[in-house]
Amino acid sequence: MGAPRSRSPRLEVPSYMQCSTRRMGIMTDVHRRFLQLLMTHGVLEEQAVKRLQKHCYKVHDRNAAVEKLEDFINNINSVLESLYIEVKKGVTEDDGRPVYALVNLATTSISKMASDFAENELDLFRKALELIIDSESGFASSTNILNLVDQLKGKKMRKKEAEQVLQKFVQNKWLIEKEGEFTLHSRAILEMEQYIRETYPDSVKMCNICHSLLIQGQSCETCGIRMHLPCVAKYFQSNSEPRCPHCNDYWPHEIPEIFNPEKEREAGISTSNKKSLRSRQH
Repeated sequence: MGAPRSRSPRLEVPSYMQCSTRRMGIMTDVHRRFLQLLMTHGVLEEQAVKRLQKHCYKVHDRNAAVEKLEDFINNINSVLESLYIEVKKGVTEDDGRPVYALVNLATTSISKMASDFAENELDLFRKALELIIDSESGFASSTNILNLVDQLKGKKMRKKEAEQVLQKFVQNKWLIEKEGEFTLHSRAILEMEQYIRETYPDSVKMCNICHSLLIQGQSCETCGIRMHLPCVAKYFQSNSEPRCPHCNDYWPHEIPEIFNPEKEREAGISTSNKKSLRSRQH
């Protein structure tokens, strides 16, 4: 049996997380609170996940040593395995930042979104998704999406309303907006990969390096293979003359910079030190 459940009134855990053990996994109040908060956020970057983990230990098991994050996640997943739920790790497509989301493997995310959105709003998301998947760039313009509002199922929607719904998708971390164009948020990619593969088999794009779903990336102008930007950066990181891994032709694109946690940590420390120095000077 797991440890006694906390009496904290704020800890409301769904019934499917009440299981206590499976194989080597043990679900304690630390794990349950972690899962509930991760669900609330939808998706979190790795550093935020580590802070969340420490917070849960502080609330429920202050004296225990904080488990290594990878082992902590593996323990949770061993418990949730039979429920077709998983804490899934991915990376952002633009700069390769590690992210985590709680993914329901048994249902598609569009059906999961049903409780938060009306039928015509869900259909707007489907229209946007189709445009994004079919595009070469992985983006769909707001103009092209809004031009489809007359085709939506359910209650009629004006373009002004549709604009507000698109912003709602952004706020809920299903879409990202950049200069009037929309693409999938890393949360949507993590939760919807299987659905997208099954629904758009003729349009879906896959990365030649990691073999997972690709929305944004670079492609070889000779053979047409595609690669995520972080995969491009890793593959060519020490190569002065990058060549396509498939056809060996010259890779014509600029090699992007990949997310470097050490540099980010140093930058954060530097910024913190500057703020500290300024505070002492005033």
